[in-house]
Amino acid sequence: EVRVTESGGGTVQAGGSLTLSCTASGYTCYSTHMAWFRQRPGKAREGIASNVGYPGDTIYSDSVKGRFTISRDHAKNTLTLKMNILKPEDTAIYYCAAGTPTSDYRLREVGYHIWGQGTQVTVTV
Repeated sequence: EVRVTESGGGTVQAGGSLTLSCTASGYTCYSTHMAWFRQRPGKAREGIASNVGYPGDTIYSDSVKGRFTISRDHAKNTLTLKMNILKPEDTAIYYCAAGTPTSDYRLREVGYHIWGQGTQVTVTV
């Protein structure tokens, strides 16, 4: 059974950077999609970045494109989210997820059946 665990959350000032990590226990193959979702206060959970394959096909939501970078190390079974130019509206609980969504649903919760517990990211003004 594959499990994923996030780490690296914290508090940072606006304009700063933070890197989140997700470690998967158990086997994940290249065709397993891994993604980052987040849930901002009072909002529904949203997909922000997804990675599949080797060397890695990635997509981003418009809200983070150009500021966040997702990367994956298949040998270490880890997924990373490097977040730059953070804004107060990036404050959220960030979740790592794994699954096999269809290509149109890579940033949608449906299709992801393995979820971490989440890590809090707070961006202050």
